[in-house]
Amino acid sequence: MSLRTVNMTDALYSYYQAVGFREPTILQRLREETAAMPEAGMQISAEQGQFMGLLVELMGMKRIVEIGTFTGYSSLRMALSLDDDGHITACDVNDEWTQMARRYWEEAGVADRITLRLGPALESLDAMLADGAAETMDFVFIDADKENASHYYERALQLLRPGGLVGIDNTLWGGAVADPNNQKSSTEALRAINQHIHTDERVTMCLVPIGDGLTLARKR
Repeated sequence: MSLRTVNMTDALYSYYQAVGFREPTILQRLREETAAMPEAGMQISAEQGQFMGLLVELMGMKRIVEIGTFTGYSSLRMALSLDDDGHITACDVNDEWTQMARRYWEEAGVADRITLRLGPALESLDAMLADGAAETMDFVFIDADKENASHYYERALQLLRPGGLVGIDNTLWGGAVADPNNQKSSTEALRAINQHIHTDERVTMCLVPIGDGLTLARKR
């Protein structure tokens, strides 16, 4: 029994990787191909992907928005957990990265479950709202530029149905959010959204210490 989250030593993390989650081969290959890229640190961990896939199954999610797709690991993980009538709208600005994502979506047989919107995410979200998507989504996953995190969060609450869930990635930011000497704009933006969600009475929230920190907030 412990009063705080266990410290993941290298030995314990190796054990956890061996028994703590299951990673389909196609996701493993995508993760390994992405690992060769300079931006590889933007990808979520395998255990976080498993956790998000479980959330999709537990909540019976049908409609998901992803803000920040990168090479497609998180969208593929969620798509594999969706029923045939489920759908993900994936928003990103980078055509090169998402070409890899689309290649893996096709290979996995889930490309028909994912619509990619290329362009600034706020524009994509506003277009969805203008088209009548308010209060229709089950889950919005935010994993894009941190400076716009608060704007993405507010759009997410508009898109979510009551009882829907928003997830915000990197909310522990490698520990930088707890370092008062780190005044970078991305760090300050994450501190601000963390504090805002902590006191936001519109949601029930929990910051889960998985990966780089995943904040979950359920719309009341």
